[in-house]
Amino acid sequence: MASTLISNNVVANTDRSRKKKKKKTQARDQQLQQQEDDKNHNKWKSETQQQIYSSKLLQTLSQVHLSPPPPSATATATRRGRAVREAADRVLAVAAKGKTRWSRAILTNRLKLKFQKKHRKQPRVVSATGTTRSPKKPKVSVLRLKGKSLPAVQRKVRVLGRLVPGCRKQPLPVILEEATDYIAALEMQVRAMTTLANLLSGSTSSSSSSSASSSSAPPPS
Repeated sequence: MASTLISNNVVANTDRSRKKKKKKTQARDQQLQQQEDDKNHNKWKSETQQQIYSSKLLQTLSQVHLSPPPPSATATATRRGRAVREAADRVLAVAAKGKTRWSRAILTNRLKLKFQKKHRKQPRVVSATGTTRSPKKPKVSVLRLKGKSLPAVQRKVRVLGRLVPGCRKQPLPVILEEATDYIAALEMQVRAMTTLANLLSGSTSSSSSSSASSSSAPPPS
């Protein structure tokens, strides 16, 4: 009887020690993960990271090749703006080094777009009578109908998941973590692009003013 009680106490003490060790390990892992997240979020605020991003962005923009311009000037500006935005997002995802879900989603989406462009031209389906078939009517999504009946908090979480790349079907903790890093990266992107725009506009205005002054100067006698 006494030996049974002693063995039960030993087993109970062993279980308690295992639980304590497990809690300590989980707490240490959470602390390390939090420190890593803080480090990743703070790196977007550094001047060094902004300079690296600006230099890579300039290199990428110099290699952007636009297709022949459409007849409309508005369409030309829209296409150029889209190309600049895609290049800026792609460089931002590369700067994140694929450590976040949103950066991997941007890079993966870029590959998907390239694949779709290669297979965009598909043969038109012609019926037996020689007439082309009319496109199918878009079906109403069942998920969209269900989304209208969701509570306000869940609707906001779903909207936030759609705004952050790669987080459309992720749980709330993952969405919040990715959104925090994505917003910090976007803020750095805005600062870098604003600085570049100011530098380019300043150099353009200085060159135009120097050319105007040289043209208005009287010829030497």
